[in-house]
Amino acid sequence: MALLPRLRQLMRRPSSASRVGARRPTSAARRGDTLHEDALRSMLSDDPNNERAFAALAEIVRRRAAESGSEEDPLAAPTTDDERERAADLAVWALGEELAGNPRAWYPLIEVARLSVRDDHEGTLRRLTTASERDPSGRALVESLALLREAGQPVDALGLGVGHWRPREHDPEVARHLVLAAVEAGRPLEAKQHVASLDLYPDQAAVADLRTELARVVAHAEQTIPGT
Repeated sequence: MALLPRLRQLMRRPSSASRVGARRPTSAARRGDTLHEDALRSMLSDDPNNERAFAALAEIVRRRAAESGSEEDPLAAPTTDDERERAADLAVWALGEELAGNPRAWYPLIEVARLSVRDDHEGTLRRLTTASERDPSGRALVESLALLREAGQPVDALGLGVGHWRPREHDPEVARHLVLAAVEAGRPLEAKQHVASLDLYPDQAAVADLRTELARVVAHAEQTIPGT
């Protein structure tokens, strides 16, 4: 079962599915995990975009969710690997949604988008748009464009990037993903325009190598893509 239908099914159950990602004592609880989780949650409260803290906390809730099936109903049939993986994904989903409630949080939104990219196109774009709007540095936009490209959605990456890229202020890596997305979408002329936008970046020495690299990519695309 796909992740989103499974999530909706769990949400319709009388007991809340959100418990999956929350810390709660069980007979199998590990004191070390509890202390570690409290410390990680404190770090994420201070900085909801701490990627290392999020990854560490996600690992804890994934493991707990994967192990919880047999504990909740000892008479139930053993869970399969796929069921344990779905439970772990749902735990990370719940964690990401919880942390995304912080108006400064953009990284948790991207991690939830990573889980929804195959099942919920509109929801994924909505989360990535919000993440990109929350981050003035452009790092969230870089991560968002990379995610869409990896999912084989270069046109959506272009739409998101063109609408949110600020070449004077943002991480120049945005240009890399926009150029590659344009090439992947068969639009080398648009890719060339994104290379030219690097001229707006204040530190031209810092982007010189990137501009040269991307110019080569565009030149190759113009030679190989029919009709250009």
